[in-house]
Amino acid sequence: MIVLDGIQDPMNLGAIIRSAHAFGADGVVIAKDRAAAVTGVVAKASAGATAHTKIARVTNLARALETLKEAGYWSVAAEPTGEKTLWNAALDGPLAVVVGAEGAGVRKGMLEHCDFLVRIPMVGQVASLNASVSAAVLLAEVARRRAPKA
Repeated sequence: MIVLDGIQDPMNLGAIIRSAHAFGADGVVIAKDRAAAVTGVVAKASAGATAHTKIARVTNLARALETLKEAGYWSVAAEPTGEKTLWNAALDGPLAVVVGAEGAGVRKGMLEHCDFLVRIPMVGQVASLNASVSAAVLLAEVARRRAPKA
């Protein structure tokens, strides 16, 4: 499951939905307010993934995250100050991955509802990634770890 905190760019939302579908996420949770809606632009950017992905628009994102936790999901937020890197964090079991808005990141109130924070290790001089790229990196790592060992 991926929970989106304030993604406002329709192209980013579409790209995230596409990645969620490609990497087998259970669905996408977005807020009704202060976030992009699923429109034709989003559907096009998702390359049609909006038709194959469960998408929930909720009034209260923090409450939705708590509901997921009650259903057995652990919650992890992508945050540059995360205590663990994506490579060494526990990413097994049902997981709700929280990705924040372009520029602002995950809001403090949402971070307080997360079980742990992870950072994506980067070696370049740029301190952050685009929201849709961060989501794809996180989802790809979760999928990689869950893939059957060959």
